[in-house]
Amino acid sequence: MIELMILGLLADGPLHGYALRRRMEQLYGHARAVSDGALYPALRRLREAGAITETVDERPRIAAAERRTLALTDAGRERLEEILRGADGALVSDQSRFFVVLAFLSHLSDADGRTAVLRRRLAFLEGGRSFFVDAEDRPLRSAQLEDPYRRGMLRIARDVRATEVAWLREQIEDAPTEETT
Repeated sequence: MIELMILGLLADGPLHGYALRRRMEQLYGHARAVSDGALYPALRRLREAGAITETVDERPRIAAAERRTLALTDAGRERLEEILRGADGALVSDQSRFFVVLAFLSHLSDADGRTAVLRRRLAFLEGGRSFFVDAEDRPLRSAQLEDPYRRGMLRIARDVRATEVAWLREQIEDAPTEETT
């Protein structure tokens, strides 16, 4: 997720390290702070792989630390497309992670690839999963639950899912194909 967010945000344009971290936290949720222990090693790996560049600002320093600007390279754009094209598993089953994929899906130049990611998310949502199961691992419906908060969870999830499924179907139906682009 860290790599995807870095590459995706830099695909939108160069950023200073602090602005990058702030945007990552806004995108992925304030409850999931981006730690230095996760961010800086990821930036180092991406620099070493040639996916991003880092330049030190030439302006006079007011603060003790140098301001560094990060930018995406052609290799970084290729890596971003590779991650987006292959989005599967937790990247399509976990809503927060899928929203990060969705935030950058327009950076995937391949229309069929974008549609394939949306189809994988749709297949997951149509899989009939539930937060709660009975003793035989069968999904429970809200009417089968006594706890009002669990019933509320299922009701909210059902409504959100229905909205997302409708949106996904609309996007897939209206998606251009490689033949039409």
